[in-house]
Parts: sequence; C-alpha cells; structure tokens
Amino acid sequence: MKHCISVILFLWLSIAATAQDSTLTLLFMGDIMGHDSQITSARQTDGSYNYHPVFEYLSPLISATDVAIANLEVTLAGPPFKGYPQFSSPDALGQALKNAGIHYLVTANNHSMDRGKKGLERTLDQLDSLGIQHTGTFRSPAEKTKQPFLWIEQKGFKLALINYTYGTNGIPVHPDNHVNLIHRDSLSSDIAKAKAANPDKVIVLLHWGSEYQRQPNKSQTDLASHCFNAGADIIIGSHPHVIQKSEWHSDSLNNDSFITYSLGNFISNQRKQFTDGGQMIKITLQRDTNNCYISESGYLLTWVYTPVVEQKKHFYILPCAEYELKPEFFVSPEHFEKMKLFIADSRNLLNTNNHKVPEYLFYQNQWINR
Repeated sequence: MKHCISVILFLWLSIAATAQDSTLTLLFMGDIMGHDSQITSARQTDGSYNYHPVFEYLSPLISATDVAIANLEVTLAGPPFKGYPQFSSPDALGQALKNAGIHYLVTANNHSMDRGKKGLERTLDQLDSLGIQHTGTFRSPAEKTKQPFLWIEQKGFKLALINYTYGTNGIPVHPDNHVNLIHRDSLSSDIAKAKAANPDKVIVLLHWGSEYQRQPNKSQTDLASHCFNAGADIIIGSHPHVIQKSEWHSDSLNNDSFITYSLGNFISNQRKQFTDGGQMIKITLQRDTNNCYISESGYLLTWVYTPVVEQKKHFYILPCAEYELKPEFFVSPEHFEKMKLFIADSRNLLNTNNHKVPEYLFYQNQWINR
C-alpha cells in the first residue's frame, strides 16, 4: 500500500513539474530614467547611493516571473552623476535592478552615447560585473557581429532578443563602438540570423515613436509590419514616455504576433499627466508537442510615487491595482488623486485600443486578470 502511494505521489509530482516546465512567463518594463532628483534621493549621508527602496513594492511581482526585461535609458558612466540631458547614474542603480529581479536589460536608446565611448563601455562593463545580460549596444563592431542578438534559455525555452533605437540625440557613435540604429535592412538581417538559431520566439525591442504621443504613429506601424514580415514574433516599444496600446493576434495554428507600441516610464521624475507611470507587459508562453505559442497576455499599470518625507523626496514604483485600494498608504490625498488620474487615463486608453491584452493585478503572489 505504501509503495502504491509513493508511486502515485511520484507520478503527481512529475506531472506537476512537467506542467510547470511547459510554460514560461515574460515581463517587460519600460524606461529606466535617472533624473537629478532621483540621484539626490538615492544619495545617503555617507556619500553612497541606495536605489533599493525604489523597487521594493514590485520585487515580489518581478520575482514571480521567469524572464524580466527592461530598458536602461541611462548610462552607468561613473561620476559626475547627472540627469537630463546627458545621463550618468550611480552604479548602485544596476545593483538595485538586479536585486529586484531584473536580469536582462536593453541598452540601445537615444541616451546610449550620452557620455561617449567611455560611458557606453563602462555601462556594459558594470552590467557584466553584475551578471545582467544585455543587448543593443556593443563595445565594438566585432562584438556586435559575434552576438547580434541576446540568446536566452530557460526551462527548455529559447528566446532571441534584438534591440534597436531610432538615434542617439545627434551624438555620433564612436567608430570603435556599435549602437543598433534602426535601418530596415539591418533589422531584417538580425531577425534572419536569430531565426536561423531556431528559437521559440524572436523578440524585437524598439526605441521609437514620438515623445508624449499616446497613439503610435505611421512610422511605428510601418516598421512593425516590416519586422513581423521579416520573422519577429513579439515587438516591445519604448521612448514616448507615455503608454501606447498593445495587440495580440494568433491564427488557428497558434502563430502569434504580439506588439506593445510603448511601455511608458518605469521610473523617472517626469510628473506631467500621462508621464508619471507606465505599464508592465506579462506574456505567458506555452509549449505543446507541436510548437510554442502565447497562451495569455496582459498589462499591469505602475505609478511613480514621490512623497517628500523629512524634506527629502523619495521614489517608489507602485502596482496601481493594489494601491488604488489603499488611500491610507499615501502621505497626502493629492498623491492618491494623481495616481487615480493616471489609472483612469491609462485604462481608458488601453481598454479602448488594446486587442486581447487585458489588465492584470498581482494578488497574494499570483497574477490575476482584473
């Protein structure tokens, strides 16, 4: 009898493990900025820097996904630390991102060359020292040629990540370095190389679009069509600093095309309407005997809470669906009302324009459709 129970328990555990291994959860986060006030906030009395509190309310959520990817829109170029227009954040930001559960960053954006050759290379060196994998910028053209995409293998799934930007704010890329600048031929070539490696999904992360515009422009929709036609499966956009819509389409054979045109700001000091938060996109991949496909997707709204306590401004990223139920959490009703305005604006935009991408909330360590 005991032998039968042991066999049944073994089979149940095996089935459960197999079911778990047949899915992979992806989480995409938007622009990680480093304005002057964020640097001041992170500075400690001993002169060190601490960014861990910024992410403390999201760490459980991020850690509950398998692959977490964000856009690093600053350099880690060393002192002098400065925000806009040529960013360099303290190295402690990278450590906080890793501790929060973010192990993949894309680095091709309009601020990639803010501190020139030294800044680009030091940023990559710092990420390497932390064990954070990255793509989009490269120390040399040879490094780009060797690894034109970031290869991720987890739980038996294989992903190829490609990252491009529209430009570098007019700062020329040093000939010793390489930044992926958007050209259709280059994108097609990298997608083809990625497809040749036989991944389950090719994911293209694009820094594109018009700042502060809440609808994608024609150049975005045209480029998205080009990337899908070239073989991309998932496209994730950044740069506008506001949220734009998402669409998920699939056919009877589970061939997927998923796009988020803009994630908005993940962390920044931008406080104007529509810019003070962003969306996280969660995608679940499912594997069966025939192929790998998207089984579900959704967005989760985040808002940057900036209370002033003891004459010091603090920064915290809050999951909106949870904290809209906690008005008592906020230092003042004004903060709570501003978050509610961001939530209302965002839900109105996304619930009107999204296709098959509903809102998630995260409750008791579980992702739930709202």
